[in-house]
Amino acid sequence: MQFKFLGILMGVAIRTKKPLDLHLAPLVWKQLCCVPLTLEDLEEVDLLYVQTLNSILHIEDSGITEESFHEMIPLDSFVGQSADGKMVPIIPGGNSIPLTFSNRKEYVERAIEYRLHEMDRQVAAVREGMSWIVPVPLLSLLTAKQLEQMVCGMPEICVDVLKKVVRYREVDEQHQLVQWLWRTLEEFSNEERVLFMRFVSGRSRLPANTADISQRFQIMKVDRVSRQFSFLG
Repeated sequence: MQFKFLGILMGVAIRTKKPLDLHLAPLVWKQLCCVPLTLEDLEEVDLLYVQTLNSILHIEDSGITEESFHEMIPLDSFVGQSADGKMVPIIPGGNSIPLTFSNRKEYVERAIEYRLHEMDRQVAAVREGMSWIVPVPLLSLLTAKQLEQMVCGMPEICVDVLKKVVRYREVDEQHQLVQWLWRTLEEFSNEERVLFMRFVSGRSRLPANTADISQRFQIMKVDRVSRQFSFLG
């Protein structure tokens, strides 16, 4: 149910153009778009595991023979590491299927297949949740990167974009305080600009398309105790 709810939130983010600060593995975005996964996708999220599997597959290059195989490989059955680091059967009944020098190729193929598809049910639940809000079949027309940008917006807060969506009240962009503000934001790291965005708008991401930014912030000047201040609202 939680994955279905996540899909609903993602659909709402697309529909309302209010990005989510969401961090998913690149291969998950590809699965949501129904793009076939490859070994390169697994390498992107767990290079060490792929290298380990390759070392098992080509272990004879290190002079390992059938007799010395289990002296070097601490696995004795068709189990492998899941995405959360647990050792699990990579095929039904994998605990009782011995891993040997002769069937190591099948083991590696099965291990890769398991890792590429271990999240299939969860991804299907996310797509189902999204289908309540947006036409999911159209996702197959998008690239994984395009879908990620539609849901999450841009990870970098660009000062030039902020300048395009700001509103000035009783102060103009040439005012010294305004110039100080922009200069300070330009000197900020992206993490600091994210905190600034949370302060002025309650969100930490901007839509990928500037035209989709409906919630703008204001720089305004008020007189208090004969002094002038700039406020963001």
